[in-house]
Parts: sequence; structure tokens; C-alpha cells
Amino acid sequence: MHFLENAPRFLFFTGKGGVGKTSIACATALQLAARGQHVLLVSTDPASNVGQVFGINIGNQITPVPDVAHLSALEIDPQAAAQAYRDRIVGPARGVLDADVVKGMEEQLSGACTTEIASFDEFTGLLVGSRETDEFDHIIFDTAPTGHTIRLLQLPGAWSGFLEAGQGDASCLGPLAGLDKQRDQYRKAVEALADPARTRLVLVARAQATTLREAERTREELARIGLGEQYLVVNGVLPATEAETDPLAAAVHAREQAALAQMPDQLKALPMDQLPLKAFDLVGVEVLKQLLGEEPQAIGGLESATVELHAPSLSDLVDEIAADEHGLVMVMGKGGVGKTTLAAAVAVELAHRGLPVHLTTSDPAAHLAQTLVGSMPNLTLSRIDPLVETQRYRDQVMASKGASLDEQGKALLAEDLRSPCTEEIAVFQAFSRIIREAGKKFVVMDTAPTGHTLLLLDATGAYHRDIARQLAGSNRHFSTPMMQLQDPKRTKVLLVTLAETTPVLEAANLQADLRRAGIEPWAWVINNSIAAARTQSPLLRRRARNELKEIEQVAREHAQRYAVIPLMAEEPIGVERLLRLSERQS
Repeated sequence: MHFLENAPRFLFFTGKGGVGKTSIACATALQLAARGQHVLLVSTDPASNVGQVFGINIGNQITPVPDVAHLSALEIDPQAAAQAYRDRIVGPARGVLDADVVKGMEEQLSGACTTEIASFDEFTGLLVGSRETDEFDHIIFDTAPTGHTIRLLQLPGAWSGFLEAGQGDASCLGPLAGLDKQRDQYRKAVEALADPARTRLVLVARAQATTLREAERTREELARIGLGEQYLVVNGVLPATEAETDPLAAAVHAREQAALAQMPDQLKALPMDQLPLKAFDLVGVEVLKQLLGEEPQAIGGLESATVELHAPSLSDLVDEIAADEHGLVMVMGKGGVGKTTLAAAVAVELAHRGLPVHLTTSDPAAHLAQTLVGSMPNLTLSRIDPLVETQRYRDQVMASKGASLDEQGKALLAEDLRSPCTEEIAVFQAFSRIIREAGKKFVVMDTAPTGHTLLLLDATGAYHRDIARQLAGSNRHFSTPMMQLQDPKRTKVLLVTLAETTPVLEAANLQADLRRAGIEPWAWVINNSIAAARTQSPLLRRRARNELKEIEQVAREHAQRYAVIPLMAEEPIGVERLLRLSERQS
């Protein structure tokens, strides 16, 4: 494996959601530990599933992995990190300042951007080193899906620049002194990330046009900020032998090979490894040890077994959605499960029935336009662009709050608005504007991968609590975005997953998080199901049989209603193919 040769101390695995970053990061950790190296595996994903892969509980403390010598793991818990950050900032003020002042500081530090910067503090601490981490020869980072990771890796420079240029004494994170203490840590983190002798970035992709385009975008953006030591791993490639006698496997194989042949030249120039698709779920130490093996696993015993699946179709769900004539449909889930495709399919089917639909996305790595390819009557398309929304928010604040300030005051306000967390506020405002439209038409929202979406919902909840507190006892009627999300008559949340162990567990965890916020998912959608397709490929048949128990678990334990979408021979791009996803299966 090229990406394992002369591995430096820091290895980052990143890429579009669902490409197998966690599995490859875990398998890499096992390989290095087997060589006698002391390895720390770190997840920076707010929706981490490293513990699920190893079958153990991993928290915000360095935890040895049982039965694996030299290997420890750590999951950066955003909420625990945020609380520790708040305690560090607010703690010295307790008992010194008035209770109202302390309460105001705590409220100021309750937003999503505080959660982000707190997690980031822990991340930079690992790069700089401490007594806890100095013993490790390698620190492997299993990162969040691409958009979130790009932001994380940009933040050392962004916050360093903000602190160097900062002239104000407060930001949306509270007193800047809390950040200023970390100035040296951020500078050293920037140096570590840019040093190829210490840091290697491994871009993980599937043999699909969309994920390879995402990998190229990531390569370019991170090279621009100094991360030039990059490798490419293409995961889950269907072996050519499986395509010899099966039309579905042949179509998938041809599609993958075409995507690989057409990948951007600069991506092709990177050192590259290809990993074949496995017949089994990548959960457990013994299974993970096989992932980076050179020889494909033998498939036997179940080649001739027929898989029969009878399950509701996407059309059944759309029938119920369409009956309301308007409302918000939010498509959520882990990265890589097909949220964008499903959101487009639901929107296209509703528009096809003559209903007005606004299809939008809050995903920083959105591909709605490439999925839809063109236009159709009754359907409008938009994207919440963080850069555009941030500039709009800055202009709005300068025009309102800045209007009555002198030149020095305007300069201080402009400086404060340059803080990286301003983006979180701007994106929330855009999100609020769009969902208000759902009172008159259908709004279908393709959300960012789980962790990023939960941060957005955290901001939504914080805004709701602030409004409720301000209007308490006033008898004034009010409605917040959170109240709309919690109302099943106005909002339907579709959880998208794959019929595999880890994606189903992650969707169940997301459902639990949503329920804690008072949001009840309306339906589950199991996407790209081989069990719902027809195949003669031995490898695909084995995977199809493995899917049945996961589909049954969703139907019996998790979902109020559900639908299954089969793996398609043709990639579902364009209106005609998207409409096929809603066809009832015979």
C-alpha cells in the first residue's frame, strides 16, 4: 500500500461521507500497531463510529483497544469539549463577577460555533503534543466528511490570522482572551500540518464520478493551505470477475472503470491504491485485518441462494407526503448514503405530480445540480452557500448595527465579523429563511452529513431558547424554526441509510439525537439495496443476504414507516432516472 510506505507521525483520512474512511483508518491503525508501533486513533467526526467498528465504548479520553497491543483510540466528543471550554473561560469569573454577568457569558458560549472551536482546540492540542500523546509513534485521524474536514484543517490558519489582526475584545465565542491563550498552539498546528515529514493526507474515494470530483476539490483546497503530502485510496472497487455473468454487476463495474478513467489529471498524479469490494461488513478486529490484504477473499457456500425481499417503495412514501400539498421534507443521514439523490428523487416526483417544489441543500459539498442535470416544471433549485450567506450577514450587520457607530467602532465591528464562526450564524439565518417557504409549497432539503447537521440544529435550538426566554410572560405569540421542525404536520424528516451494520447504527443514533431535540423522524429510507435488486454475482449475493437482517431490524425496531430503493444498473442522475427510483418494485 503506497499510503502506508514510510508513514509519518500524523495520518489524516478524509473524503466524501460513506467512502470507508473509518474502516481504512482503523485497518491502518491495526497494521501499524502490528509492526510494534504505538498508535493513537482519533476521530474528529461529530458522528463518530470508531467505537462501533471495534465493538467497544470510546469516549473523550484515550482508551486502549482490548486485545490489540500498542493501539489506543479517542473520539473527540463535541459536547464534552464545549463544556470543558466553557468551564475554562467562565470558571475564573464565578464568585468574582455578578451572577448576571456570568450567566451572560454562559449564554454567549452556548452556540454551535463554541462547540466547533472547542473540538478544534482538542484537535490542535494533538498536533502540538502533550505528555499524554508524546508516547505515540503515529496519530491517525479519522475525520468528518469533506466539507467539515476542510473547515477543520483551515481553522488553525483562520484563527491564527484572526487573533493576530484582532482589535476587539469579544466575539461570538466570548472573551477573546480565551482564544488568545491558544495563539502559540494554533501557530504550531499550522506548522505541523504543512510539514510533509510529519503529516500525510489520505483522500479516500469510491470509484464514482461524484466522490472523485469531491476528492479533487479537497485535494486542491487543502494543497492551497499547505497540505501537499497527499495520497489517494479508491475503496470498494467491484472485481472484474464479478461482472462476467451478471448484468447488474457488469453495469456497476463499467460505471466504476469509466469514473476512474475520467478522474481529473491532478488526482491521477497522486500515489494511488485500489481496495476491492468485500462481501462482508467491516466491523470487528479480525475482519478489519483483511481489508488491506492484497488477495480478494473467497466467496463460497451461498452463490446459488436466492434472495427474496418484499418491502415498501419510495413511491409509497411520496403518496403520503403529496397528500399534504405543502410542507418541509428534510433528508438526513450519514455522508455517502445517498441523501442528495434521495432528496432530488422526492422533489422530482412531487414536481412530476404538478406540485410546486423548492429543492435546496445545506451541505457544503453539495452536488444537487449534477444530480438533477437540467430543469423541470414546478421545481426550483437553490443552495445555502456558506461564503455567500456569510458576506450577506456581514453586510446586513454593518448596515444596521454599524450605522450609528463612528469609524473606530465600525472597524471593531468589522473585525469581530471576520471571526470564522460568523459563518455558523449566517448559515442558520439562511436555513430559517428557506424553511418559512414550506407554508406555501414543498421545500425539500438535502442536509449536510450528520455531524454538521446536528451543529445546525444546535444553533436552531439555541435561537429558540433565546426567543422563548425573551418573551417569557409577555403573552406574545411566536414561532421559531425549531417549533416548525418539531411539528410533524409541517415537517417530515426522512432518515437515509444503507442496509449495513454501521450505517443502520448511525441512523439509529441520529434518530435518538433528533428525539432528544423533540424531532420525531417520519420515515426511514434504505438506499442502494442489493437485496431489492436482481443479481447473479456471488459477491453481490453474499452482500444481499447480509442486508436482509439489517432491513428487518429497521422495519421492526427503528422506523414508523420505511421504504427500500434497489441498487440501480444506471447511476440515478437526471430527471428520468430519478423518477425510476419511485417506481414500485414487482
